[in-house]
Amino acid sequence: MSILTLLLTALGVSADAFAVSVGKGLHLRRLVWKPALQLAFTFGLFQALMPVIGWLLASTFAAQMEAFDHWIAFGLLAAIGAKMLWEARTADADDADDVPDHEIRVPLKELVVLGIATSIDALAVGISFAFLDVDIVLAVVVIGVVTFVASLAGYRVGHHAGKHLRSWAEIAGGLVLIGIGVKILVDHLMAG
Repeated sequence: MSILTLLLTALGVSADAFAVSVGKGLHLRRLVWKPALQLAFTFGLFQALMPVIGWLLASTFAAQMEAFDHWIAFGLLAAIGAKMLWEARTADADDADDVPDHEIRVPLKELVVLGIATSIDALAVGISFAFLDVDIVLAVVVIGVVTFVASLAGYRVGHHAGKHLRSWAEIAGGLVLIGIGVKILVDHLMAG
């Protein structure tokens, strides 16, 4: 696999992480890098680990996982999106003006859920890597780095848009997550 193909693959699997990062950045009143780095690191890590897992499992469990992976991704993203919609209706943005920067963070449980939900496709890519001439170490490094950078960029884009939109931004972020979950579900149901 050429480096260009690998970069395009990395961009493709990082798209969900970028979109979720935009959603998370949307509701911030001020840009705080700690949660952005937490999110980007988590997405990069999961996007790098999932192809390895897929590559190791190869085709052994591919048919069984394909039957329900889209439901898992949909459920996780819809739940996080619904949580964001609820928070938009019941509270101010996460970084109220009186909260110090070092206290603004994404909870670990949410990071893990988002990391898994956005990297399901990377697992399938890893399975395909087992049947192609791919240097798995190079592939996961490229995927992890591209996803990290895409997530930081998405967070920044979301923040920039969100500071002008305030409460509507969190609603939009929740709807984006739910939309990604629905897209994953519909794509898999239409393909099957």
